[in-house]
Amino acid sequence: MTAIDKTIALAINGSTQQVRLCAARPDLPPLLIVQAGPGFPLLHEVSKFQRLLHLESDFLVAYWDQRGCGNASRRDASSVSLQQQVEDLRTVLQWLHKESRQRIIVFAISLGGAYTLQAVEHEHARVKAVVAISPDSDTARSDAAVHAFLHEHAARDGSGRLKGKLEKLGAPPYTEAGPLQQRARVLTDLGAIERGRTFNALLREALFGMVRTYGPIGTARALRNMNLIQNRLLPPLVSLNLFANPPRVAVPIHYVFGEQDALNPAAIVEQLPATIAAPGSTAVLVPQAGHMVHFDQPEVVRAIAVAARE
Repeated sequence: MTAIDKTIALAINGSTQQVRLCAARPDLPPLLIVQAGPGFPLLHEVSKFQRLLHLESDFLVAYWDQRGCGNASRRDASSVSLQQQVEDLRTVLQWLHKESRQRIIVFAISLGGAYTLQAVEHEHARVKAVVAISPDSDTARSDAAVHAFLHEHAARDGSGRLKGKLEKLGAPPYTEAGPLQQRARVLTDLGAIERGRTFNALLREALFGMVRTYGPIGTARALRNMNLIQNRLLPPLVSLNLFANPPRVAVPIHYVFGEQDALNPAAIVEQLPATIAAPGSTAVLVPQAGHMVHFDQPEVVRAIAVAARE
């Protein structure tokens, strides 16, 4: 049971964005979830977070549908850019800090980690710590690692089916939604996203959650918006490289990587915490976990988040 459960529509930099606040009791410290992407909504996953991570027992959890995500307007989805997402995150941090009157733990996932590391550079007075789960940092190296991972699996695939899929997919970079989504399907079925979950199983889960959260028409908008946002963001994401100009972060960053995450090769896992260093930071490589470490090993990630309050 939660003492606080309310959804708020915020006017953020010329767009309307939804935040759902949940907590077991008043006055808990705030934790903002910055979702993966590009274009992925979050509000439909609230029940999954609550079932696996139980963060509301220790935090006022803010689930934020980023600009253009979910049941948002086409206009908002068409206004997305990498820099705009960072500016929106800064605005949400300012709002949540004012709302809670406490410094925030930022729980940032994948592309949300890249946004967060750039935003927190300017919002350290409002942020207590960052839990960075599988953060995106260098698209070119990540794409190369995934390309090698997939072709290694194809070489071991006696049927040749995976090789055929990869030939159809082609080599990165991917600047349109279709190829990126096809690669995600293959990666998921190989266990690199959530261990033991197939793409079709995750798709069914997502669609069920979206219909329950946004309704049938809102779900159609959410899927449309995902494609719109990906087609806008994928071209500039090709050049994302936080190593080239590392953000200067003045609060602890707790990096969390999964051992089976093909998107974050060993070199990035080793180098990123040293490149974007911060006082009191930690780095953990979690066994039996893919890219979505928080769903594969929720108790490990929950413990890291709770410890970040201290």
